[in-house]
Amino acid sequence: MRLIVRTVSELCVTVGALIVLFVVYLLFWTGVKADSAMNEQVDQLQRQWARGTVRQTAPAPARGTNQVPASPGGAPAPYAAGRPFAVMYIPRLGFTWNKPVLQDTAVSTLRKGLGHYTGTARLGQVGNFAVAGHRRTYGDPFEDFPELRPGDAVVLTDGTTWYTYRIDKGPYKTVPTDVEVIDAVPRKSGYTRPGRYLTLTTCDPEWGHSHRLIVWGHLDSTQPVEAGKPAALRR
Repeated sequence: MRLIVRTVSELCVTVGALIVLFVVYLLFWTGVKADSAMNEQVDQLQRQWARGTVRQTAPAPARGTNQVPASPGGAPAPYAAGRPFAVMYIPRLGFTWNKPVLQDTAVSTLRKGLGHYTGTARLGQVGNFAVAGHRRTYGDPFEDFPELRPGDAVVLTDGTTWYTYRIDKGPYKTVPTDVEVIDAVPRKSGYTRPGRYLTLTTCDPEWGHSHRLIVWGHLDSTQPVEAGKPAALRR
């Protein structure tokens, strides 16, 4: 009997230790690896931009407009799957907060940064530029997502242009099957006509994935990188 009790006790201790180690892995090690991966993605972009190998997009709208100019040339090359193409800044989440944006929302992609939903608009262009990110684990990029408010700036750069979006609605809670949130004109966003929109999505609750939190915004202004940082990023 004593042997059985001792064996069970040792098994409980072992299982408890494994659970603790797994929690440490989720909370610490995946964060360390993700932070390193995200920094590498940003460094990769900066090296590309320094070499002048930025892929050009169609012209962005003038400052303060959401209207659509005609494109003078053919369609720009598509973003490469799993590769970074922009850096996002959200002052509400901290003036040191910046994350790379990569193409697609595959599990492997979201371990290295934020993911652009395939099939949604390109950065700064007509339609809905939709991006997903982890709330917890893998660097916790959207840990403070619920703090976002209408009027907050979401700034992105592709190495040639700064794009400043302004949040109009959210955080809005919905279910994972509500794929309409990334439509070109999201019905529940309040928008009623085509424009240059932004959608950000993450999981809810903080340590679960039964629901999604959504914010929607519009492109407020653009400026070339040579003009310096946009006002939203100046302290």
